[in-house]
Amino acid sequence: QVQLVESGGGWVQAGGSLRLSCAASKSLFTINDMGWYRQAPGKQRELVATITRGDITRGGSTNYADSVKGRFTISRDNAKNTMYLQMNSLKPEDTAVYYCKAVVTTRYEVWGQGTQVTVSS
Repeated sequence: QVQLVESGGGWVQAGGSLRLSCAASKSLFTINDMGWYRQAPGKQRELVATITRGDITRGGSTNYADSVKGRFTISRDNAKNTMYLQMNSLKPEDTAVYYCKAVVTTRYEVWGQGTQVTVSS
């Protein structure tokens, strides 16, 4: 069974940066696609970015929501069992709880508990 733990959330002013981490309890070599999602109050959870497994230290292909393209960067270090989300030029509309997700198999997905990101104007 895989467990995910997010960290790195917090409060930041608009234009600032934060780096989120998602630590897995098992090797990322056992996990296929991973991703970051977010949910703002009163809204549905939405995709932020995804990344495929890739090679020994780097993830593979990436995909981003249009709203974060050019500002956020997703990466994963399979050797360290950790996925990251570097968030730059943050905007108040980025305020949400951010969740990481791991697709272990086509029938087995795991979610983290979430980390709050608050961006003030």
